[in-house]
Amino acid sequence: MEGPKTELIEKYFPELTEKQKQQFGQLGALYKDWNSKINVISRKDIDDLYTRHVLHSLGIAKVHVFKENESVLDVGTGGGFPGIPLAILYPKTQFLLIDSIGKKIKVVNEIATALHLKNVNAQQIRAEEVKGQFDFVVSRAVTRIKPFYGWVRNKIKSGGSILYLKGGDLTEEMKELKKPYREVDLSNYFEEGFFETKKVIEVPC
Repeated sequence: MEGPKTELIEKYFPELTEKQKQQFGQLGALYKDWNSKINVISRKDIDDLYTRHVLHSLGIAKVHVFKENESVLDVGTGGGFPGIPLAILYPKTQFLLIDSIGKKIKVVNEIATALHLKNVNAQQIRAEEVKGQFDFVVSRAVTRIKPFYGWVRNKIKSGGSILYLKGGDLTEEMKELKKPYREVDLSNYFEEGFFETKKVIEVPC
């Protein structure tokens, strides 16, 4: 079982501040505690949280660096991924984390509060119902990319993009989309075996 594996995060993100190291270090105990009350992460994954959830979420940061005051919508955040780790890494970027399941949003809000993440807002709402537009939309494989694009395309400002964490061979799935996109292998950045088939798909909007 993993402990507070900030060393894994620091290995790939050596510029972390002491506050960020502390926040990442708290995630293990916070998720273990909340997961015992409200199951949002599988038993196997809770034992490997820092690789399968925290570092995986931060794969997006290897593809795009968010700027101060940019806004990011995390669709289908579940227990807070990729939004919570990205919000720790980018404290001056604003994040709205949404999910249709209320108990998951409760966990997200409790963890954001415990970490004093002032840049996180979490709501129980569907993507289609969200008001306003965002610089970027992020997500972890909530559905196939074509229907996902349909849900969020009107939520993204001109010049923004979707940053989507997916795994496996996406050739057929991306053909359905019929849009230009960039596919980035996370194995180019992270050496752990978990990332061999993991990718970030960037779809400009």
